[in-house]
Amino acid sequence: MNKTLTFAVVHFCVAFTVTWLLTGSFVLGGLIAMIEPAVNTVAYFFHEKAWARFGGQDLEKPVTLTIK
Repeated sequence: MNKTLTFAVVHFCVAFTVTWLLTGSFVLGGLIAMIEPAVNTVAYFFHEKAWARFGGQDLEKPVTLTIK
């Protein structure tokens, strides 16, 4: 649990710092730092559902290309 909490702090700090450096706004930096992890959480949920459905099959198979 400590690792998760420390990574959350790092994630927040990175999101804030990048936004602040790009915009110069502390307010926007704070907003993005809070919104981005929430959006990522939703995206992760749907990624997990897709992964469970398709199972990541065929990821180990080599890709072949047939040219006619």
